[in-house]
Amino acid sequence: MTRPLSPVRPHRPTLGDDVYESLRSAVLEHILAPGDRVNIDALARELDVSPTPVREALARLEAERLVRKRPRAGYTVSPLLTVAEFNDMFDMRLLLECQAARWAAERATEAQCEELMLESARTVEAGDDPTWHAAFTALDARLHDLVAHLSASPLLRESISRLHSHLHLHRRYFPYDQTAITNDEHRVLAVAIRDHDPDRAEAAMRLHLTRARERHLAAFER
Repeated sequence: MTRPLSPVRPHRPTLGDDVYESLRSAVLEHILAPGDRVNIDALARELDVSPTPVREALARLEAERLVRKRPRAGYTVSPLLTVAEFNDMFDMRLLLECQAARWAAERATEAQCEELMLESARTVEAGDDPTWHAAFTALDARLHDLVAHLSASPLLRESISRLHSHLHLHRRYFPYDQTAITNDEHRVLAVAIRDHDPDRAEAAMRLHLTRARERHLAAFER
């Protein structure tokens, strides 16, 4: 670990949620770096909690594929995506999320469309604190999940969610200097869904994901 974690001060319904959020942020910000072994007792001491919520949090992170558990070896932080895994993930996103956008345009209610428009207008101010990166990633993920929800297909939404694409992209590299472009693309998508134009919505999602792939590929050239 490059710097110690701060003790957890619970403010949500359960201590486990706080521990999970703390460890998740540590993985995303590379405080727990790819390949690091995870010492449960050491983390419990740093967070000033018992080992039980740490184990519970690690089980949740394993489900998100952010950590791996090996027999008799414990947990390690998952490696970053390879370029082949990255492209495979985007191929799946193009298949699933373009269809979600089309169905959202066909099926969303007016109230849901208004919610989507409001979500697409949200922004996160850039700052020196790296936590704003995670905040922007969460905002991006929420909009894509909302489009999946508006598709009125729980199975499609679950399939998109199980990719955990935003978590893995955030770990690798996010072109934060281009957040304004991402926001603009989100608004174009939201307007197409609000207008109940499935062809335009599908095209907007396809263009957004295609451009996002190009922006993120820069991480593999470094």
